[in-house]
Amino acid sequence: MREIDTRGLSCPQPVLLFHQAMKADNQSPMDILVDNEASLENVTRAATKNGWQVTQTPENDGVTRISLRKA
Repeated sequence: MREIDTRGLSCPQPVLLFHQAMKADNQSPMDILVDNEASLENVTRAATKNGWQVTQTPENDGVTRISLRKA
């Protein structure tokens, strides 16, 4: 399981990091931590478009954990 921490980054960096991780391994589950609405929406959209199952879990301090599993 991979965890990608994109807190403090604005788009498009979180989406680019997702794409890099996906290119490295397109099957293993990953979690992405985001701290703003634009990143949440854009990473979720990119993951869904690429066939990932998405679960969003709110955490502390405005952070959301996006859990991605290959559908």
